[in-house]
Amino acid sequence: MIFLKTQSKEQIDEYQNLLKITASLSNLFSENTIPYLYYRIAENAFCRAFTADNLSRSDCSADAKKNNDGIGLKTFHEKNGKTMQKIAEFNKTRNLYKSFLTDKVRLVKEISKSRNKRITSTMAIYSIKNIIYHCVTRKHNELIIYEQSMDLVDIDNIKLDTASSNNVIYFNDNRNEYSFNISKSTLFKRFCTPDKLLTIPVEIVEDPFYLLKSLLSSSDAVYEESVQKASVVLPLYSETSAKYKYVPEKSGLNQWNAGGRARKAREVYIRIPAWIHRSFENFFPDRDTPFKLNLPNSKTIDAKICQGGDKALMSNPNTDLGEWILDEILKVNEEELVTYEMLQEIGIDSVEIVKEEDGLYSIYFKEIGCFDDFEEECIR
Repeated sequence: MIFLKTQSKEQIDEYQNLLKITASLSNLFSENTIPYLYYRIAENAFCRAFTADNLSRSDCSADAKKNNDGIGLKTFHEKNGKTMQKIAEFNKTRNLYKSFLTDKVRLVKEISKSRNKRITSTMAIYSIKNIIYHCVTRKHNELIIYEQSMDLVDIDNIKLDTASSNNVIYFNDNRNEYSFNISKSTLFKRFCTPDKLLTIPVEIVEDPFYLLKSLLSSSDAVYEESVQKASVVLPLYSETSAKYKYVPEKSGLNQWNAGGRARKAREVYIRIPAWIHRSFENFFPDRDTPFKLNLPNSKTIDAKICQGGDKALMSNPNTDLGEWILDEILKVNEEELVTYEMLQEIGIDSVEIVKEEDGLYSIYFKEIGCFDDFEEECIR
């Protein structure tokens, strides 16, 4: 699938102009003739030009989505047209593969398995049918656009390269070349870029500071204050006093396994730590007050705050949330317990809840460690 070929000429022209304008200001950062393009700016330009959903708030394998297409945006120096670029980090899930460090074949298979799960879970979360890389590469005074498929690693056909060392393992699966840096826990893929879709000439402004100063001092300049929506991060796990993370067997994502009454197979809730309510008073509505919850796949479900101490975010019916998380994302069988290791395999262990307006919220998955960072920032 070539995403760019399905877009209108007007949108493509807008995209080229946004990239050209941004890259022309490269002297703000460097005196190199190779344009500078910060990856977040490239993502925002892409989403604005093509009216795509920006997925940067959620930690997943795609940066943008339009209709059923997922796009991973890459920006890098063109060099020789076949460079290795980082595609995934696994430092926060090192415990899943550290026992295989002496077995290189087993190690890259485990890493590839986790990589594949991250891609397939992203596709499930956002109802994506096709997923590609959209690459913006940089050369002297120009930007070049390429696209290629975001393939799953063919684990059965993995072969190690003789160039491998003690720290870097090079391998291929007959479709793509990869490398895994053991010390950095980082997976790289070789991006071969022979087929150009667009070439964008860039004229770098000699003095961008003067240009910006002139723009901002103009009486016609318009300033808009962006409003930051309130949000909280909630864990999908519990934690012992020794900081050991686990998914309880009879609560949270395994509430269906609790006793006390007959339970439905996909009954779950998301735990709300007590300090969240103290620190973010009135963020959530009162207990049992219904509200709408937007899912990343464009569906909306009914939800409410439940249980003593308002400790649970549940859907109504309380199986809707479970069917989404357990069936579509984690793909666990009925009566199969969710474990923290399952969350680690797809690289997420928390969710962000964004308050769009009274009675309407959105939910996004967050990468491992996000709740820890959020808690530290809020209580320090």
